[in-house]
Amino acid sequence: MDLNPRDIASLDADRQDSLTWRPLRFLTLYRLTLAGLLTTLFFLLPSSQSLGAQSPWLFAITCVAYLGFALVAGFAARLRRPRYGVQVFVQVLVDIIVVVLLMHAGGGVTSGLGILLILTVAVGGLLLPGQMAYFFAAVATLAVLGEFSFSVLEGHGNYGEDFTRAGLLGAVLFTTAVIAHLLAKRIRETEALAEQRGVDLANLSRLNEHVIQRLQSGILVVDEYAQVRLMNDTAWVMLQAPRELAGGQLQRFSPRLAQQLQDWRLNTNATPEIFTPEHSQSNLVPRFTALGKTRHGATLIFLEDTTALAQQAQQMKLAALGRLTASIAHEIRNPLGAISHAGQLLAESTHLDTGEQRLTEIIRSQSQRVNSIIEDVLQLSRRGEAHPKDLQLASWLQDYVDEMIRTQNLAPDQLHLSIQHTDISLHFDPGHLQQIVWNLTHNALQHGGDQVELRLGLTAARLPCLDVLDRGPGVATEAESHIFEPFFTTANSGTGLGLYLSRELCELNRARLTYEPRAGGGSRFRITFVQHSL
Repeated sequence: MDLNPRDIASLDADRQDSLTWRPLRFLTLYRLTLAGLLTTLFFLLPSSQSLGAQSPWLFAITCVAYLGFALVAGFAARLRRPRYGVQVFVQVLVDIIVVVLLMHAGGGVTSGLGILLILTVAVGGLLLPGQMAYFFAAVATLAVLGEFSFSVLEGHGNYGEDFTRAGLLGAVLFTTAVIAHLLAKRIRETEALAEQRGVDLANLSRLNEHVIQRLQSGILVVDEYAQVRLMNDTAWVMLQAPRELAGGQLQRFSPRLAQQLQDWRLNTNATPEIFTPEHSQSNLVPRFTALGKTRHGATLIFLEDTTALAQQAQQMKLAALGRLTASIAHEIRNPLGAISHAGQLLAESTHLDTGEQRLTEIIRSQSQRVNSIIEDVLQLSRRGEAHPKDLQLASWLQDYVDEMIRTQNLAPDQLHLSIQHTDISLHFDPGHLQQIVWNLTHNALQHGGDQVELRLGLTAARLPCLDVLDRGPGVATEAESHIFEPFFTTANSGTGLGLYLSRELCELNRARLTYEPRAGGGSRFRITFVQHSL
């Protein structure tokens, strides 16, 4: 994973600035300070024999000109015009010429100003790549020898001693060039390595951020005061927290999670418990890990959604059940068909009395019941993964009610539709939804009387829900915990798979089917949807 072009351009610009224009600005500042100091000392201390003793007028003119050049060079470096290489080359050459002129005005190599050439050559070798350090050392050495020759012709100085000093200064200048060249090479290699390390670290940081944000587990990092410092996108979705709460207290995101964190910090034996956040249907299991030496410091929280795990297990269970029921159907249907056919032939006999006719009726009805059980079980085996589509629930329900009344020969007042919110959209498998609502409606009509109501609305947590209401006797209290179990039924003709199948299909589409008795009598089956948009 690489940095984007803007980041790379920014890194390149910073590196170029750190290697070029920033050191050049320091050089111009040094030049301005040196020129100002020499000019000030010369005019304030005119009797000094160390500054301009041999040629005061040359020293003064050179200092003033050098000060003006320092100002111009400073503005050029700030404006970055002309280009960097031209500025460094010209400035270093001017520095060499100025220092040599000041040496001549001050008495030659004996003035002590020649040491400034060492710094000039070193700076030139560091600022320009390649072999430029040797070029500057050669120019400076030739300039020193030229100044020495000119002084000898004028009759100033000691030929033997000054020549030796000039030669030693030239040797020092070349030694400085060698050191500056090697040091500049090492600096550039270090800068290149540092740049690569910086790019690698930036890529690693972005990769870690990408991995954290794409994890299926919710991740939160809180400090010792339970202040949320980091939360990935999965955690936002799991907790159904508004984005404006970013960086707030964990208590504001989820009071139950904050309480579990506090219990974990106070009790080393505390076991995390499954909880359901407000405005969510997910069942979350937290895991806490201390990021410091104690539990009272920063804490890393992992959130696992058991609903998603249950959905995966549900798909595996349905697949296994499908393979099992397919084999059972082949083994049962053939003898069942033979029994049913034999019963029909027996019923057509004219030699049967009333009791025997009753027995053939029992054979027929029970064969049909077994066949119905097989059909219902096979419906489970045919349910693979859900294929959800976007559904506008209000219009879908209206079409369903119209079709139900027409195909089941119901009176208009037997099945009533009440829509409290018309702008609810679902992401749901339409075939599964048709099967679920048909099972619930059929049960309500069969057990709950002649009037059934479908009511579309919102729960207290602002989640869309569909209620199937009736005014029948309701479900016995002792049977409420068993109504969603397979093959549990209170009717002699039922298979006990309708509600079980409905709940399985709801969970397959990340919805929840629940039952609760109605006040005043009757039943309410509620489908609470999660994947929706309002």
